[in-house]
Amino acid sequence: MFLKRISLLRDKVSSFNEYPFSIPVIKHLHELHLENNVTFFVGENGSGKSTLLEAIADGCGFSTAGGGRNNMYEVYASEAALAEYIRLSWLPKITNGFFLRAESFFNFASHIDNVDTVGFKDYGGRSLHQQSHGESFLSLFLHRFQGKAIYLLDEPEAALSPAKQLTFLRILHDLTVEGNVQFIISTHSPILLGYPQADILSFDSDQMSKIDYERTEHYQITKTFLENREKVLSELFRED
Repeated sequence: MFLKRISLLRDKVSSFNEYPFSIPVIKHLHELHLENNVTFFVGENGSGKSTLLEAIADGCGFSTAGGGRNNMYEVYASEAALAEYIRLSWLPKITNGFFLRAESFFNFASHIDNVDTVGFKDYGGRSLHQQSHGESFLSLFLHRFQGKAIYLLDEPEAALSPAKQLTFLRILHDLTVEGNVQFIISTHSPILLGYPQADILSFDSDQMSKIDYERTEHYQITKTFLENREKVLSELFRED
C-alpha cells in the first residue's frame, strides 16, 4: 500500500452544479481511504469512475492519455478535469507505475513506436501494434509491470477475452504476492471483480461505498442471465 487517502479540496470548487462536481459521487466526496493493495471501482457509465481514476493518474504524474511518468504525448479528451481539486496522501510516496487508459491504448502504442530504442523489451520484444489487442495488453502487464509501483487501470478487460481475463487475474496475483505493488482498477467485468480479498467500491449511489462481490450489479445480472437466459431474453424482447 502506497496511496492511502484521496481528498476532494471542496473549498476550491466554485460550483457543485457543474461537471465534474455534478456527478453524485464526486459531489459528496470528502475523503476516500484506500485500505487494500487491490481496489476496484464499479458503477454505471457516467458514474465517475474514470473521472476519479484520471485525476489520480495526474496526481501520480502519469500521462493522462495513458502511460507512466516518462510517456508524455497528447490525446484528444484526455484532460483530467478533477485533477487540480484532489489531494493524494501517500505513505510512502512513490513515482513508479502506469495508467492504462483502454480507450486510448492505440495512441500509447503509437507513442512507444516513436520513442522506443531498446527493442520493445518492456512489451515482449515486439511493437504493440504487431500484437493483437489482447496480446498487447498482456505484454504490458507481463513485461512492464514490475517492482515497487502503483498501477491504475481503466477497463483492462476491454481487450481481453474471458480466458485472457483469467490470465490477467493470475498476473495480478503474482504481482501482488511477489512485489510491493498497489492496483486501482475501474471495471465492468464480473470475472475481474472476483479477485479474492479485493476491495470493491461502488459508484452507483450518491456516496461511494464498499460492496461485496455478490451484491454488485455486474455479478447479479451475469448470474441471472446465465441461469435464466431464455426467460431474460423473452422479457427483454417482449412487445408491450
